[in-house]
Amino acid sequence: MTSERERVDYLFTGGTIVTMDEERRLVENGAIAVRGQDIVGVGPADELQARYEAGETVDCTGKAIMPGFINSHTHAPMTLLRGLADDLRLDVWLMGYMIPVEREFVSPEFVRLGTKLACAEMIKGGTTCFADMYYFEHDIAEATAEAGMRGVLAQSVMKFPTPDAGSYEDGLAASREFIRRWKDHPLIVPAVGPHAPYTCPPEILKACSALAQEFDVPLHIHIAETALEVENSRKENGMPVVPWVKRQNILDAKVIAAHCVHIDEGEIRTLQHAGAGIAHNPTSNLKLASGVAPVPLMLQLGANVGIGTDGAASNNDLDMFEETRLAAILAKGSSGDPTALPAREALALATIGGAKALHISDITGSLEPGKRADFIVVDLRPLHNTPRFNREPDAIYSQLVYVSKAHDVQHVLCNGKWLLRDRELLTLDPQELSRQAEEVAVQIDRFLVAREGNVVRKLLALGGLHQEESFEVQVKAQIDDPARVREILRDSSLFTITRSSDYRQYDTYFAFGDQHVEQLRLREDIYLDEEGRPTPRSRFRLTLIGAASEREFPRSVILNRSRFTATPDQSLRFYREYLNPAEEHEIVKLRHRNRFIFKDTEFALNMDEMITPRQPGYFLEIKSRTWSKRDAEKKAELIAEILDLLGISDDRLIREGYSELVAH
Repeated sequence: MTSERERVDYLFTGGTIVTMDEERRLVENGAIAVRGQDIVGVGPADELQARYEAGETVDCTGKAIMPGFINSHTHAPMTLLRGLADDLRLDVWLMGYMIPVEREFVSPEFVRLGTKLACAEMIKGGTTCFADMYYFEHDIAEATAEAGMRGVLAQSVMKFPTPDAGSYEDGLAASREFIRRWKDHPLIVPAVGPHAPYTCPPEILKACSALAQEFDVPLHIHIAETALEVENSRKENGMPVVPWVKRQNILDAKVIAAHCVHIDEGEIRTLQHAGAGIAHNPTSNLKLASGVAPVPLMLQLGANVGIGTDGAASNNDLDMFEETRLAAILAKGSSGDPTALPAREALALATIGGAKALHISDITGSLEPGKRADFIVVDLRPLHNTPRFNREPDAIYSQLVYVSKAHDVQHVLCNGKWLLRDRELLTLDPQELSRQAEEVAVQIDRFLVAREGNVVRKLLALGGLHQEESFEVQVKAQIDDPARVREILRDSSLFTITRSSDYRQYDTYFAFGDQHVEQLRLREDIYLDEEGRPTPRSRFRLTLIGAASEREFPRSVILNRSRFTATPDQSLRFYREYLNPAEEHEIVKLRHRNRFIFKDTEFALNMDEMITPRQPGYFLEIKSRTWSKRDAEKKAELIAEILDLLGISDDRLIREGYSELVAH
């Protein structure tokens, strides 16, 4: 008497089953049985065909059946920023382009479109699950679920305002609501995403950890991506990044640590002991020149490592075949050991390793009964994958890692549902997504073009810039003896000195435009003590000086100009690369400044010794600022009187500013 066969929805037969289970079992001419969302059988095709009666049998002869790729770190909506600003340093790329554009354009509609575009690309390339960190994560989750993909999605939290949160308290509240809404969803695992230690002070890190532990969800964070991040952590916190975040309770949660490029053996052990996952992003780290993560050492020490693409704005694609191949080759090249990361282990990082790094290996990452039916079918017969050698059982891994391409993917299932069949997307419309994405690109281009030729707009995009409109009355002269001027100021009853100071002044002038009438000045003042030694006190100032409308008086000039001022948050090199000035001049001078009252009117008098470039003698400046044209004319007349009292003749007067003097 024959036993009745079990009913299943699908039976995929005839392919090479690459299980990526703990034994790395391979099954030639194998089969997979799927019922509902689950895998119920994996084994030789003849055995499963005898055991199961399928609603549909899918012939996979000449193909590999493997777990879907798990992209362990990305920012899915940033597909809409792909190729926006390439070949730039990380700070210029991030602060000069990404953040200003995100501030202008990111919205629920933006992230929905970007996520669907990302999902379409990932599905076609064989990815069934991804870890995300971005803004408006609820909308990202809805788009991901509509596409049918699995996602570990983290709502971003930062110390400064973001497109979806006016403060970090708002970000935390949004994270709590997001987790509550999506907890226990069949496809979406909600998470909290404190962006990085340098964007989240201790109170935010601790609050995010507490939230993740309260709901038992992952915590996604960038860790030690650049050498500068580590250097700053040592300076500011007295320790590297990993021990610092451990002190903030971060490692008490189920951590997904993105990048980890610059961590040492002790830090790797700390992450491993905490059960943290590490997301290795080789293309992004190389493209942004962040460095090469010590992946072979991580694996040697037993850390959970997955592979991620990072966002398409810094990669510039979401191709996990490409990423896995690069991970394997990079480990070999950086270590000098061709055995450092074999193809089999590289593929493990992109599948079961990614699942472990995301803390979801109980449901996905390998082909085993009881796990979700998240798998792909890859054609092994294209010309670029021919011939195939069968001498070594593990040759299939080399084919998949070193040769196979994203367009070799024929079928994709996630949670037992078809997402791609015979290379055709079933849950998304790629043509419509492309059309909408092009419309967004046109808008972003207009925004960037409008500001690109406008220094004010480029600086405003960084934030923190304030505008001033003023009249400035000034005169400049060369003098031989500053002591004589000081003596007159001190001894004459006509002058009342209100404040004096000495400092070393470092100025960098950037000139823009055909006539170079618009200038940006980066100034650093180092205050000096009575002995002329530098003190800890300093002042930084960024000033954009517009073209001046001059009105000359016999002994002075009235300048009517607009100024934009800010505290420079970035390095000199950043502003140079971001703004691309037509000319640049550097000036270093020793300045003695007096503020004094003359005839009930306040003036500033600077006596400067030019150090770089060296100039003979000394320069004297008398200036006063006003917002009244009539008052400016009065002050111009008073300056003429001051020059007479100081004994400065007309032939010593100079009409040019310091930047013009240096330029000549």
